[in-house]
Amino acid sequence: MTPPLQVAVIGAGVSGLATARALKNSGHRIVVFEKLSQLGGTWLYDPRVESDPLGLDPTREIIHGSLYKSLCTNLPRQLMGFSDYPFPESRNGYSGDRFPGHEEVLKFLNDFASEFGLVELIRFDCEVVRVERVGSRNDRWLIESIWCNNLKSKEIFDAVVVCNGHHTQPRLATIPGIEKWPGKQMHSHNYRVPDPFRDKIVVVIGQGPSAVDISRDICEIAREVHLSSRSPNVKVSKLVSLNNAWQHSMIDCVNKNGEVAFEDGALVQADIILHCTGYEYCFPFLKTDGIVSVENNRVGPLYKHIFPPKLAPNLSFVGLPYQTAVFQSIGLQAKWVSHNLSGSRLLPSEEEMAADVEEYYRQMEAKGIPQHHTHCLHLKLEFLEWLAAQLGLELGSGIKEFLRVD
Repeated sequence: MTPPLQVAVIGAGVSGLATARALKNSGHRIVVFEKLSQLGGTWLYDPRVESDPLGLDPTREIIHGSLYKSLCTNLPRQLMGFSDYPFPESRNGYSGDRFPGHEEVLKFLNDFASEFGLVELIRFDCEVVRVERVGSRNDRWLIESIWCNNLKSKEIFDAVVVCNGHHTQPRLATIPGIEKWPGKQMHSHNYRVPDPFRDKIVVVIGQGPSAVDISRDICEIAREVHLSSRSPNVKVSKLVSLNNAWQHSMIDCVNKNGEVAFEDGALVQADIILHCTGYEYCFPFLKTDGIVSVENNRVGPLYKHIFPPKLAPNLSFVGLPYQTAVFQSIGLQAKWVSHNLSGSRLLPSEEEMAADVEEYYRQMEAKGIPQHHTHCLHLKLEFLEWLAAQLGLELGSGIKEFLRVD
């Protein structure tokens, strides 16, 4: 076992809180940096939207949150807690709804932080602007931060865990002809309520939970809603569940007369194109001289989505994988990071970890999985089972019932 380390955790959302708890349980000294005035990260609702609805202007004030007002979880409440701290049933301000609203999730995170004494570890209104290795060793890291009053600070830590979330920087669809299209565009990052879509003809790009939820939301007041899917064999069809919505294939192009042309042959005179197309991983504060980079939304190289082989275990990432039981996955990742920093678990050699990453990339390519889906787990159990095995744990039956194994 190694002596207690001074560890910086960047972010006080789900990943940051789970990591802080795991590190605290292992006896490490922790500082959690949180640029907002409250904990919760992704689950902190902010009614404000950005000045640039597509999120392209680098000078804009960036709004961290992407929650819309009506959002409920797309996982049942049984999977919204941690393995050793479940999401409560109907009691003490919890509704008992199978799919709780975002307010309940935020309450759960606040209760979790209070229960385990995490709030006092958090520096609120303190943004990390630079993370950099000191010298050639991996166990000395400079953290430069700035408070809301512009007070700057520089500190040295033994290890850094990056937990800054990945639902802030919009990822946009590429649409032929869009530069001459006269309508309005926005990304779902800047969607909060349906009011701006009243009496509009809207094209929604995407087929994930947000696209479906938001389409249902705006159908109440929009004139028409047209969902565009990446699936190649989709033919234009009326959606039975919604009286003014249609499903289409991909957009072929848009025209300067306002038309949106779909690959299924349909033409729609649209007012708004809404990109529900996901987000980019973004770590503007992290300086690793190219050891860790983001290329086509692949953060890498990372061993098991967490450790850069050259910098492990003193630099790690928690919370990158998606399309999984996210809270359960994050809880396991946090514990594994903590165990490795404590020396109770040992990582393979740098060469072995690098080889494992390359093999993972090779398998992705062989299966035709695009690079930008590197951290997508496709609702499969293998990653969670592997993590649990490293910790000597068993996955709960609820996860096994929800996730599938091919």
